[in-house]
Amino acid sequence: MRRVKRWQKWQSADTLPWGSTTANPITTEMRRPGKEAWKLGRSASGKKKLPLVPLVLAILSGTLFLLVLLGWDPLGVFPKGKVPQVAQKVARTLPVNPAEQFAHQQAAGASDSGTHGQASEAISTALSLPVTEADSYDGPKHIWTRQIVDQISLGRLYVAIARESTNYHLALEFSNQVKACQALLEEAKKSRRPVKKGEAQAAVQEMSKLTWQARVLRYDPATVLMKLKAQIQSTEEKLQSYSVQSTFYGQLAAEAIPKSLHCLGMRLTSEWGAKTDELQRALEEASHPERLEDTGLHHFCIFSDNVLAVSVVVRSTIASAAEPARCVFHVVTDEMNFGAMRAWFALNPPTPAAVQVQNIASFSWLNADYSPVMRQLQDAATQSYYFQASLKESKNTIKFRNPKYLSMLNHIRFYIPEIYPRLEKIVFLDDDVVVQKDLGPLFEMDLGGNVIGAVETCLDSGFHRYHKYLNFSDSRLKDNFDPNACGWAFGMNVFDLKRWKEVDITKIYHYWQDQNKDRLLWKLGTLPPGLLTFYDKMQPLDRSWHVLGLGYDFNVDSKAVENAAVLHYNGNMKPWLKLALERYKPIWTRHVDFSQPFIQECNVH
Repeated sequence: MRRVKRWQKWQSADTLPWGSTTANPITTEMRRPGKEAWKLGRSASGKKKLPLVPLVLAILSGTLFLLVLLGWDPLGVFPKGKVPQVAQKVARTLPVNPAEQFAHQQAAGASDSGTHGQASEAISTALSLPVTEADSYDGPKHIWTRQIVDQISLGRLYVAIARESTNYHLALEFSNQVKACQALLEEAKKSRRPVKKGEAQAAVQEMSKLTWQARVLRYDPATVLMKLKAQIQSTEEKLQSYSVQSTFYGQLAAEAIPKSLHCLGMRLTSEWGAKTDELQRALEEASHPERLEDTGLHHFCIFSDNVLAVSVVVRSTIASAAEPARCVFHVVTDEMNFGAMRAWFALNPPTPAAVQVQNIASFSWLNADYSPVMRQLQDAATQSYYFQASLKESKNTIKFRNPKYLSMLNHIRFYIPEIYPRLEKIVFLDDDVVVQKDLGPLFEMDLGGNVIGAVETCLDSGFHRYHKYLNFSDSRLKDNFDPNACGWAFGMNVFDLKRWKEVDITKIYHYWQDQNKDRLLWKLGTLPPGLLTFYDKMQPLDRSWHVLGLGYDFNVDSKAVENAAVLHYNGNMKPWLKLALERYKPIWTRHVDFSQPFIQECNVH
């Protein structure tokens, strides 16, 4: 009788197992209003009816017959996995939308007996299955393929829930069904075709039977939801941990010097030491001293300790120049790489252009008494801050702890008029750029009374605005700058050095460096002080002059890359590292002289 009442309650919702929306006529009669309808032999209108007991027995027998037809087999009459043909036909009408499964699943046969040890071992194997290509199927986006992937996820979840409830038989059946779905996906992928409708429906129906059993055993959606929430939380924690590790190790890889580049530097330094006089004469010829201060020529400055990177910048600029003989390159490096840099350009002169190589240590005027940044970089607390990065820090903090910011080569861009006092205009190039078009027009460009020409970076999103680089909670910034002012980029910039001296840009730079001695206004780099120093003194350039992101962005617009005058590999994935993005690396490597003996000896590729 209890089963009958449960059946009546289910039918009162007008929901049939096979998705019908039509109310059952029996249950409709039984729900007919009027309490007198339940009196023996009388209806609500007083007319005689069939006796109650035969009526109930008829309903019960009809219900049991219907359940048997639908596959209910409490006594194990049918062989395992076999149900009456009517049940099979009804099952074929089951909807295959995973969102409707719980409302439409049918009972399946009880799982056969087996040893507890075998079941436990099989379940453990299923739970430890790695995420295969089948699970992350990326072939044709087809609804049936998606259905199978969903079934795998659902089945794995139920394996875990059933195992925790010590129902190893049900867990074993779920794990076997998961494997069957995986095999189906693998077969489809090998055949280079999507999963077929019939295959998907069969798999969904089998999983539906198992999930119905799980629901009968009270492995209901609430339990599944709790388990899923726990898994999501655990996955999020792992993802955050892996993200921090990825940033940390990526930063280490970006800071490290590849073996091939170290070899190249050592070989060139050794060559300079062995043939100093000979190479010195060759370098003097390559420098063309009479051109170094000629304001009618196109002057480019590059500040770097990376010989290979500088060579690519120089070679690509000359290759793209309309008048390469008018190009003059001013290279400044540190004392450690001074010999290697001179040896490279002595052995590989950039004919017909001119090149000058200088040592930053030779700038006696650039000292702690004159430069605030020199004082800060020599401070022990500052050095400790940049060198003591660890995995305990947040992802955003790790990038601040980069020792490259201790190098004055990153800061001498603010002293260009002192280095080249007789020049009037100069183009600054970072060592991680490739030039694709003639830069001559930059020297004829009118900057409108501004000091610097640069490409703005806030046009695609609001991220690259002043408030993203600077701490505007400090009144020193809030009272003097617009937090929504558009940011711009270093990497390819044209400077009007005459206007620079008139405005005294270096003095402004010194002021803000002094203000930031405790690192409260900004954390890292040369761009934040640059934004402050050149505020209201920057002339926006067309975006095609300078395209950024090739050192971190996988999806830089192809047309923008093709049409760019200068490509900038800003980010950790530099083109000379193994981390380089393969999509953009060939653009850079085509300017490497692989025929050079030292390049070959050091296996640079």
